[in-house]
Amino acid sequence: MQANPVLAEVIRGNWIENIHRGAYCVTDAAGKVIAASGDIERPVFPRSAIKSMQALALFQSGAVEKFKLDDEAIALACASHDGEPEHVAGVQRFLEAIGCTVDDLECGAHAPTNPAARKALFASGETPTAIFNNCSGKHAGMLAVAKALGVPTENYTNREHPVQQLVRAGVEAVIGENLTTDRCGTDGCSIPTWAAPLRAFAQGFARMNTGEGLSPEIAAASSRIFSAASTHPFLVRGTGTLDTDLMTAFDGRLMLKIGAEGVFCGAVRDSDIGFALKIDDGNMKAAEVVIAALLLAIAHPSETERAALETRAAFSFSNWRKLQVGKITATDAAYPLI
Repeated sequence: MQANPVLAEVIRGNWIENIHRGAYCVTDAAGKVIAASGDIERPVFPRSAIKSMQALALFQSGAVEKFKLDDEAIALACASHDGEPEHVAGVQRFLEAIGCTVDDLECGAHAPTNPAARKALFASGETPTAIFNNCSGKHAGMLAVAKALGVPTENYTNREHPVQQLVRAGVEAVIGENLTTDRCGTDGCSIPTWAAPLRAFAQGFARMNTGEGLSPEIAAASSRIFSAASTHPFLVRGTGTLDTDLMTAFDGRLMLKIGAEGVFCGAVRDSDIGFALKIDDGNMKAAEVVIAALLLAIAHPSETERAALETRAAFSFSNWRKLQVGKITATDAAYPLI
């Protein structure tokens, strides 16, 4: 198997210390590849980058209508939030709206990802619960699906549970690929994660972006999901994070979502394209640098958007004395000519 190209380099002083290989794909809704680098047919786990696809189950189950879910709840269902007060309060409202409590969440507990929120929690003497888990909004959404379907909420994370079957069917509908048990694992928050070609995830985001190739119901749901996430970017991630900052700068024109182990997926909303990126070694800083570079090349950014992207297209790092000692930069391969 041929190695993927080097998309990012770690430079310390005047020497390349490390390299990060990967692949990306930019495609339209019909599947035409507009730009690509590396092996885009190799199946990858998209992890949290496809929460917007998983959120389709909220609409297919009737949960959005049954519980009158607003755009903030839908954005939280797409989120990998940092556990800041607004995130926690939003998930609490979501749970109350569907008649559930934090005890119903099966995502596991961890402290807030945001440093200030984490410090405040520990200073208060509280113990982290599952509501602080960065996937708690998605799990609240899955509990809503179970309630709308009229099935038990217990074990909703199991692969054969009706909730996960509906989630799986929604992802298959938009990516145009069968998700098979020979390429299935368990995500960090305990739900199934399914591997499929990187190209398929890029096309899936293009299809959700345009509605092309989807049923009218899924197209309408996709449009609302993208609008909810891109107009409530803080709820999707949090303070100082790349997804939130770039979606804020693009003012509704960009759908962007991080996934663990070096994945980003999204769509430029006033175009017909979707994109997907995977850094082979899972380095998230390299993934951030490369996705910013890729968007500089494909998103036709305004001055404001370009400024936001350029601040992210390189990452400088310092030592314990706060001396800048190196940087991560995107290579030419991360800037396709289109």
